[in-house]
Amino acid sequence: MSEIDFSALSEQAKAYAGFEAEDEALLVAEAARLEPHLERITDAFYTELQTIPEAVPFLEGRIDALKTTHAAWLRKIFHGPYDADFAAYMHQVGVVHVQVKLPEKFMTSGIGLINKHLIPLLPEIYPGDALRIGALLKALNAATSYCLLIMLESYRGHELERFMEVTGISRVLYNNLSAAYRSARGQAA
Repeated sequence: MSEIDFSALSEQAKAYAGFEAEDEALLVAEAARLEPHLERITDAFYTELQTIPEAVPFLEGRIDALKTTHAAWLRKIFHGPYDADFAAYMHQVGVVHVQVKLPEKFMTSGIGLINKHLIPLLPEIYPGDALRIGALLKALNAATSYCLLIMLESYRGHELERFMEVTGISRVLYNNLSAAYRSARGQAA
């Protein structure tokens, strides 16, 4: 497997997700107010997942352990720092999902389910503070998108490694073919 520049991955994911420094600062500043509600979000997340027949085999006999891991992951989203180490952690979360053969659609839709249960709590936590709620909505959307982009990189890396394994193509040959393809289309190599 190739080496990953987690600093570059983090910065790229931030740019694509619109995850800005003020979003990071806001999440860290509000972590103490949001954290008491995270267990409720985790419970609602897993209750809903259990109603999806295709998801049940991934959950059976593991709900308590998954809830513990999920709650820790959710807390980490609010504490940062959102740097290379954070990106490596998020990438490893994706790797675990790949290893248990969790379909990519479950992981991507999981972010939507988290937001589905987190966003409605904001008016309860911040009654009458529309500006704070708006800023938090932006920050939460950016942060969860940032995490998702990094976790998806685990799936892409796994697919590429499997492709190279099945075809026998070396990393060097793949990189050369990829650079030639981009060059032929006028894209940066």
